[in-house]
Amino acid sequence: MPNTPELVILLDDDRNHIGTMDKSVVHTDDTPLHLAFSCYITDDHDRVLLTRRALGKRTWPGVWTNSCCGHPAPGEEIADAVRRRAHQELGMTIDAPRVVLPEFRYRARSAEGVVENEVCPVFVAAARTTPDPDPAEVADFAWAPWETLHTLAQDTPWLISPWAAAQIPQLARA
Repeated sequence: MPNTPELVILLDDDRNHIGTMDKSVVHTDDTPLHLAFSCYITDDHDRVLLTRRALGKRTWPGVWTNSCCGHPAPGEEIADAVRRRAHQELGMTIDAPRVVLPEFRYRARSAEGVVENEVCPVFVAAARTTPDPDPAEVADFAWAPWETLHTLAQDTPWLISPWAAAQIPQLARA
């Protein structure tokens, strides 16, 4: 049985679903607008899980970022996609994700020339298990206080992914 392609949901500028595209070909130098999500996972000490993207990632390899990201499948609730990706990327079970920045959208070009162009609601969730990341997704991880993230995004945003650099200041106000 052949592998089923992972599809992303394409959007128009009004955020209407206008189709799907295979994830393996959607991210180019002219990436169409599509639906994604970001999640920040917290622990019982009010720390946030930061992850360093695997070196084999197509965009922003080796860059520190939020806990996990992904794309909901057609027909999949975004909160379910967040739980799915937390398990796939991090080997973690999380409590019910809660959307905190429902309207977040960004566009960024990586050093490799690949464009991210996403409507990307941002979620926060509590960890129920410890990370056991997939090395193809995550090179390293660390727990950090929210204050450290805010300082990082404010003082040295080039050290983290562009979406995290844009999301963290907004999370401080959410």
